[in-house]
This record gives sequence, structure tokens and C-alpha cells, in this order.
Amino acid sequence: MIRFWYSTIYVLVFLLLSGCRSDTIKEVEIAPAHSPQILTDEELLDLVQSATLKYFWDLAEPNSGMARERYHEDEPRLDESLVTTGGTGFGIMAILVGIKREFITREDGFKRIHKIVQFIDTVPRFHGVWSHWIDGVTGTVAPFSPADDGGDLVETSFLIQGLLCARQFFLEGSEKEKKLSAQIDRIWKEVNWNFYRGANKENVLVWHWSPIHKWKINFKIHGYNETLITYLLAAMSPSYPIPAEVYHEGWADGGAIVEKDPKKPLRLTHQGDEVSGGPLFWAHYSYLGLDPRKLKDQYADYWTHNVQHANLNLLHCIDNPKNYQGYSEECWGLTASYSIDFYAAHSPKNDLGVISPTAALASFPNTPLASMKALRHFYEDLGAKILGAYGFYDAFSIHFNWYPRRYLAIDQGPIIVMIENYRSNFLWDLFMSSPEIKPGLEKLGFYVE
Repeated sequence: MIRFWYSTIYVLVFLLLSGCRSDTIKEVEIAPAHSPQILTDEELLDLVQSATLKYFWDLAEPNSGMARERYHEDEPRLDESLVTTGGTGFGIMAILVGIKREFITREDGFKRIHKIVQFIDTVPRFHGVWSHWIDGVTGTVAPFSPADDGGDLVETSFLIQGLLCARQFFLEGSEKEKKLSAQIDRIWKEVNWNFYRGANKENVLVWHWSPIHKWKINFKIHGYNETLITYLLAAMSPSYPIPAEVYHEGWADGGAIVEKDPKKPLRLTHQGDEVSGGPLFWAHYSYLGLDPRKLKDQYADYWTHNVQHANLNLLHCIDNPKNYQGYSEECWGLTASYSIDFYAAHSPKNDLGVISPTAALASFPNTPLASMKALRHFYEDLGAKILGAYGFYDAFSIHFNWYPRRYLAIDQGPIIVMIENYRSNFLWDLFMSSPEIKPGLEKLGFYVE
């Protein structure tokens, strides 16, 4: 529901708004659609991860090192100084994968993350919280909407998720790496999560605060959606923690998050799409670092829930009730992305005939066989129609013969990160090694082994 609301704002902002290069990353050769390279599964995963990393590496904004919000191959200078907070969190995790896979050296990866951290440590923060968008050259806030010109708690949580992975990765490294870990630790502790309970300190988190407009937007964060990570980070904060009741009354909505109809296939309500689930990014963003495999509380088994959510999305595309050309068990995946009318939160309930590669590819941990089928189809059958130098383009439609050459940071990041979690549990292991995690989960009533 949250990114449904954002999609309207996103279009308006885009209409109003209307690299950093390194030779250290492995070059990726993209074969034409009619003659793809013959690759093993492992080679194909390497290719996709390496290409996707290039979005965060070659296309990073030079001054800040942060991830650009978007890149259009046919409009290469579009919003080139506009950087994204949440997408940068995903990008930091992608860089860590690049180090692990030796797409880049550890030293180069460290330097890039160091540059990002130095930048975000100097830009305006609002009770420790960053804005959604920042001008990467000036460091000033780039408003996401007229009243959204201050702190964005959810985007900040995505950035903190990535920063904590980096903190853990460099924790026992060289002296300069340890120093970076300590700086990240201080920055993380400066986020005042408790402030974002709103003017009256209600038992719910509020998405935005503006130094000018204050709580005008007043968008209260209720599940189920992509914001579980926000509540967990807020609960486990060493400095400004929320009480447990904020989670139970806010995220869980006093228990209303649980689906009451036993005939519904999903344990949790999906805000208007209870039968087949909402857009698939709801099963991705919070779980890039947070390991869902044994994640259970009184409301749900989140691993089972996410697997079911992905499978329902897959089955919808196989059933294809609107008879869109191209849909199949090999061509599936509905989530928020670019759309024919610019941007939409695609889901089984809001199926516009547009496939978003990030949906199936970021579902690799949940649906490995189906995701591999989709990956092979995307690469071997569609090839260069949907695969460019920086990974798969954001969305396409065979039915409408629509193949835009566009990328969005927040959709590229989950591809490389979730593929790596499928292959090695790497980001899950890093994030879950944070000493604050277990007490935070226990505080909220999760069953911790």
C-alpha cells in the first residue's frame, strides 16, 4: 500500500524534475537475443550480479559515491545529481557482494563505501534521519514531494540496513576499516527512531517529518508491507529505541495484520490484495539483511509467508487471467517498477501486463527453480531486448511491445543482494551478526533460536 501511494507522487515529481567510472570491475559481455552465450547456472548468476553491480559502481554520482535514483540509456543526463537514500543502502550491500565475488577489490570497495559514509555524515539529517532524495553535488535535500522535504524514516532504515552490513564486514579488518566501522556505528546510533512516533508519541511509527511542514503528511506505518525492517531497527536502537507496544500496535495494527479468513492463502493481510499478495518488493526489501528463514512471531512465520507470496505471484502469471502475451512459468514477476504510464505498483490485483525482472530475480531464495527458469528465459530468449550493461532493465511488456532502457536503483539492488543470499547467505550472515539483532527480536516477541 505504501509504494502504491508513492507511485502517484513519483510520477508528479518526475514530471517536475524532467560517471563515476572504474576499470576495476569485471566487464560483462551481453549477447544478442538470437545468440546468447551458453552458460552454466553459476556463470549466469555471476554475469547478472556483475552487470547489476555496475549500476552502483559505474553510474554512482561522483561527488558522493551514492546511487543515482535512476538512469535512462536514452536520457543519460537525466537527474544525474539526484541520489537516493534507500537505493544507496542496497548499493552498499551490492558493493560488499562485489568484494566477496571479486568483481572489485576489497580496497576499491572500501574506498567507495568510505566515500559514501563521509558524505552522508555531513548532509542534513532530521533527528538523525535522512531525506528520501539528496543532491549528490551540493548535499542539500531534494524534496520528494512539496511536503516531503525532511526526514524519511523508511528510506533511512534501508540505508541503515546496508550500513550495518558494512559495519560488520569491516569490523575486524585493517585499522582504517575498523575506523570506518566505528563511524558507521556512531551514525546508526544517532537515528532518533522514537521521535518518529509523531507529535503525540503514539504507538506507531510515522514515515515523514519536515522542519517546515512538521507532521503534515502524517503517514503512519502499518504492516503488512516492506517496513518490517524499520520497526526492528527502531526496537533494537542502542540510543533511541521504541517500546515493544509500538510494534504490536503499529506494525501489527493491534493484531489486525493477521488474516482472519482461514481460506485465504496468506497468513498476513496484504492491504487490499489478500488473496495473491501485494507487489513482490514487500517480500524483498526488509529481508535483504534480515534473515527470514527462521523468523517467527505471534503473527506469522515470515519465511513461509514470503515463499507463499512469491509462489502466488508466479501462479497468477501462469494462470494469466487477462491473457497478456508472454506470461508463463518462465516469464513472471509483478512488483513496483516503471510502467507503460511511467510507474505503478504491479501485483496480481494491479496487473498491467508489465513484467519487472527484479520481482522474480530477487525471489531466488524463495523460489529458486522458478527464478532460475525466469533468469534463463530473460537471458536466453529475450537477451539484449531487456539486458543492458548495468543488468536487466527495470520492466518490459511483450504484450505491448514495450522495452524501455531504464533502470531504478531501488529495483537493481535487490537482484544482486538476494541472488547472493540464495548462493551463500552472505548479507543475511553479515546483518544477523550485529549484536543488537537478537535482543531486538526478543524484545518484539520473535522466537529466537
